[in-house]
Amino acid sequence: MSENTFANPSPLGLFGFGITTILLSLHNAGIIELSTVILAVTVCLGGIAQTIAGIFEMKFNNTFGGTAFISFGFFWISLAMIWILPGIGQIQPADPISMAFYLLIFGCFTSFMFISSLKHIKILQVLFGVVSILFFLLAAADFTGIGILGIIAGYLGIFLGAAAIYACIGQIINNDWEKDIFKL
Repeated sequence: MSENTFANPSPLGLFGFGITTILLSLHNAGIIELSTVILAVTVCLGGIAQTIAGIFEMKFNNTFGGTAFISFGFFWISLAMIWILPGIGQIQPADPISMAFYLLIFGCFTSFMFISSLKHIKILQVLFGVVSILFFLLAAADFTGIGILGIIAGYLGIFLGAAAIYACIGQIINNDWEKDIFKL
């Protein structure tokens, strides 16, 4: 009986994170409106695809990858719920202080994941370092009401999402060509 083998789930999770982060950051930077496109990508690629990738990372005994992808997958799903729930019931929309604490807690979690990323490839160190800063900037924007902080976070998020997609494509191409074409 042969052993089951699976493909690396990390590129799927990185792409889901990257595209969702870019689209939402384009909104945060004031370039595009918050729309159904962002909501759908947030749920499907940011939430579901990352969660699936995380489950497979757990199957491979990768606690770091599994925790990261599942946590961020459910971050995106919870963010979508924050946007949707007020429209379907008697639920109050999130106020800026509640959102700030939500983002601050994820910033703290991500900072600890950054510490763990120091044992992994460089691109993960960049991703977790930048996403930590991004969460803190977004939290500061909500705590203070200083809009420029959210715009700066938007541009930082565009870079972050592009770096995640670079890591996704790099892992796929390096695997297919069996050499380090992309430096990760």
